[in-house]
Amino acid sequence: MVAGLAAPQLASAQSPAASPSAASPAATKPPVTAAAAQVPSAYRYKVGDVVVTAVSDGMRTIPLSDTFVRNQPKDAVNAALKAAFLPENQVPISFTVLLLDIGGRKVLVDTGNGGQPGPVGLVRGTLGDLGVDPASVDQVVISHFHADHINGLLTAEGTPAFPKAQLLVPEREWAFWMDDGQMSRAPDAQKGGFQNARRVFKPFEGKVERYAWDKELAPGLTAVGTPGHTPGHTSFTLASGSDALFIQSDLTNLPALFVRNPSWQVMFDMDPAMAAEVRRKTYDRLSSERTQVAGYHFPFPGAAHLEKAGEGFRYVPVLWRPVL
Repeated sequence: MVAGLAAPQLASAQSPAASPSAASPAATKPPVTAAAAQVPSAYRYKVGDVVVTAVSDGMRTIPLSDTFVRNQPKDAVNAALKAAFLPENQVPISFTVLLLDIGGRKVLVDTGNGGQPGPVGLVRGTLGDLGVDPASVDQVVISHFHADHINGLLTAEGTPAFPKAQLLVPEREWAFWMDDGQMSRAPDAQKGGFQNARRVFKPFEGKVERYAWDKELAPGLTAVGTPGHTPGHTSFTLASGSDALFIQSDLTNLPALFVRNPSWQVMFDMDPAMAAEVRRKTYDRLSSERTQVAGYHFPFPGAAHLEKAGEGFRYVPVLWRPVL
């Protein structure tokens, strides 16, 4: 269903390629409509009757620090990067938001980094390219409160970016980040996360709906508790007909490191041991069931299958298709 970046350019109606003769194979095929074509930074695929649009929020490359993987030496991490044909001493991190069309209802899963300097914050611009009015989004579902998932809730002016959407957040995540005691006890490096979450949600005071794990949030979209990355970190199962997609949020960062080595602990996991345990159990199940997976930090457009391979898993991108 997926894997690739941009669709090939379509011939215009005036070009020879778009004016098939009786001898042309194109004469027997329906035309590719604008509604089915790809646009840059977006990719559409189907899960049953649900249209999933992967929307890139961009990509950052950060220096590989000695502690990016907490329980491995830097040499081992560089060896894994090299084995994956990636540059050593740097980490590419992609950000991909999902827009789900569930029976005409638009559901956005996470919101990206928001407007800020750098090669990120692309979601609203790409939605505009797709012809999606932010005011037409019916629901925004948040997986957890890290800035790259919630900052896109606000415009640069600090107003709601999706003004008519119902806003849903994990109740365990809300309880943690909004607790004054937790903030006072947090290491200094985490205090900014508490402050940012309060800043982002302030314009939504009284309008934030908190959901429990295992709750169906929209038809076929069910919250799945996957704590460790954060206390209330949540993934989702999207089911439609006989198809399913597991939206793993930040269960894994760069797959070349953490899919292949699920016991490796990324610096962003707040409870690294729990995150690794949940990751392995979840991936054991998904690989056994052959369930398609969408990862927020997987290479765009972020959909793949995971195959058991020794002590880890093999990342298998899903086939890219030019039209739905």
